[in-house]
Amino acid sequence: MGSTSTPSPGARPRDWILHLDLDQFIAAVELLRHPELRGKPVVVGGTGDPTQPRTVAATATYEARAYGVHSGMPLRTALRRCPDAVFLPTDPPAYEAASQRVMDVLREHPVRVEVWGWDEAFIGAATADPEALAAALQHAVRERTRLDCSIGIGDNKHQAKLASAFAKPAGIYRLTSDNWAEVMNDRPTDALWGIGAKTARKLAAHGLHTVAQLAAADPADLARHFGPTNGPWYRYLALGRGEAEVVTTPWIARGHSRETTFTRDLTDAADVAAHVTALAQQVARDATEAGREIIRVTVKIRSTPFLTRTRHSTLPAPTTDAAVITDTARAILARHDLTRPIRLIGVAVDYTMPARETETEPGPTPGP
Repeated sequence: MGSTSTPSPGARPRDWILHLDLDQFIAAVELLRHPELRGKPVVVGGTGDPTQPRTVAATATYEARAYGVHSGMPLRTALRRCPDAVFLPTDPPAYEAASQRVMDVLREHPVRVEVWGWDEAFIGAATADPEALAAALQHAVRERTRLDCSIGIGDNKHQAKLASAFAKPAGIYRLTSDNWAEVMNDRPTDALWGIGAKTARKLAAHGLHTVAQLAAADPADLARHFGPTNGPWYRYLALGRGEAEVVTTPWIARGHSRETTFTRDLTDAADVAAHVTALAQQVARDATEAGREIIRVTVKIRSTPFLTRTRHSTLPAPTTDAAVITDTARAILARHDLTRPIRLIGVAVDYTMPARETETEPGPTPGP
């Protein structure tokens, strides 16, 4: 259960932030469809063929993780590490449907739900006993969907997000300002939500190795070395602070992309242009189906060995006209260096946003 706290007699309700994270979500959905695979190492990714090059694992069961298999790992590597693993293809519509069922269950309770993806959501609630609420939510999700989840409890989203990781699997953990220093101070800076390995290395080069050291750092010095926005923000995270508002309005995508990774490198310019055309037409259809207008087009080219370049163009006016999107993408392609063999092509678009989304630019927020 992790760090818990029993409410004192007569405790009054107060606002809490909970972070619900579905355990090994994609794998768990697959195991519901293939119960005979329970207890076995299972890897989900691509077409389910681990011999196919340039496909990666979307997720793996805990049994597969014990062999060092993890999401993002090439399936060929996963096969070498765990030859006895069962490999399954990904099925996004099934995961979308399962996620929707979970979120519907949460919304039946007196809470505010902010969906952050298929497998996670922030929950806002006023209660005197957040552990009891978390347990009730876990029970409801398990009873109605047969999926397990871990729930973190915090004063803000940052604390709750970290707490849910401490709660895995299927546990409950409270991380608040009261126990922040005890739990976090001795951990490396990349234990914070929003600081990755690259930033942690930069902080370490500046003598800041732990959360406690970063929390005690001079904000002005951080601003000089890491930028006027990012520097103080890193310290803000180290102090355990974060956003405490749960937004229940539906998330609106700012853009969309399609890309293809090739099993064999492309070397013919006509083939490259044909793939760009097909991807551009697809994102145009996607925009039309979503009722969104496109304002910018980006073409991504990844050549060997893993050299990735992007080029973009802003359109003169918002549109969903496939011919305009295609012509723009092909014009952008002409600005790319196509002398190297190409392993990946992507076409991305930016959408117009509702006025409420574009009135102000949000400050930096930690990523998931």
